[in-house]
Amino acid sequence: MADDFFGYPLRRFFWSPAVFREPFGAVALLDWLETSNAHTFKVNVPGFSKDEIKVQVDEGNILHIKGSRGKEEPVAKDTIWHLAERQREKREFSREIELPENVKVDQIKAQVENGVLTIVVPKDTATRSSKVRNINITSKL
Repeated sequence: MADDFFGYPLRRFFWSPAVFREPFGAVALLDWLETSNAHTFKVNVPGFSKDEIKVQVDEGNILHIKGSRGKEEPVAKDTIWHLAERQREKREFSREIELPENVKVDQIKAQVENGVLTIVVPKDTATRSSKVRNINITSKL
């Protein structure tokens, strides 16, 4: 049972960097759901617009999710602060996930709405030949 918990696909997830670079060490929280025809990732990205988020797949089927937001606009000099709980500094986050081999990387779709980034990675449902291949052995080459 322990192998099921730490086996595929979770092992692909636990070793990825998953932090906002903020003083309080908040995390870009992520849900990973799988259906028979797709993998769906939902990432909390409050305050980030679609232009501040980058989603790409690199060699080795590594899904990179990055966000970067500049500082908020300065307030007028005569403004009196009564409370400041929100982060006003530059915010960044980065997530990396190794995707399974049976995905259609060219058909990945992403959208951000209400502070949640949703990435849908379709599965390749075509049957593939086994990676195990027997080689015929002869006495002479």
